[in-house]
Amino acid sequence: MTSELANPVYNPPMEPYVSIIYRDEDLIALDKPSGLLSVPGRDPVLADSLASRVQKQFPKALMINRLDKDTSGIVLMSLNRKAHAAIASQFENRTTEKSYIAVVWGTVADDDGHIDLPLAIDPDNKPRHRVDHEGGKSAQTDWHVLERLPLPATRLRLHPLTGRTHQLRVHMKALGHPILGDEFYADGEALAASDRLLLHAEELRFRHPDGRDMTFTTPCPF
Repeated sequence: MTSELANPVYNPPMEPYVSIIYRDEDLIALDKPSGLLSVPGRDPVLADSLASRVQKQFPKALMINRLDKDTSGIVLMSLNRKAHAAIASQFENRTTEKSYIAVVWGTVADDDGHIDLPLAIDPDNKPRHRVDHEGGKSAQTDWHVLERLPLPATRLRLHPLTGRTHQLRVHMKALGHPILGDEFYADGEALAASDRLLLHAEELRFRHPDGRDMTFTTPCPF
């Protein structure tokens, strides 16, 4: 995810520099803007990231979950290793619940659906991914129509049941409805319809290391 730039131009947003929506002695919940890497890239040009910005104030903070550069929304960072292990294991064991908002190209006919298509990296077009029925890893997404728009486009709520790289983006393309503004998986009118990827991590549910069930929500900016 840290090398996902389609071109070498990287101009991450500076305002707000860091948006903290919750903090305690164990973790920080942040609202990442579109256009900012979750963690630094290998190229020095890609050094600026949500993680590096937070670590200027909280040097021990570690990234728990990541979002693609152009996806906005909720990201968690731990403030100690015990909390990191407790929360990261929930992502690995798929016991967290995640909800995204997306605007996709075209009018989606059904009101709800389930996508079960295995994904793998596209070796000829890295870092893009593709559906791969032979060598891909299991990937499942539930979706629900929120609104049909006149572009034509459709606003969806997406629930990834697995956490593969670019999962929602590839699954929407496979459905025949790429996410607007997706420089990797949309083209033509779908790409030109937005100057950013219209994908936002709106809600995250998990269990705090102290045993509390927690839910964080950030408003969708589009």
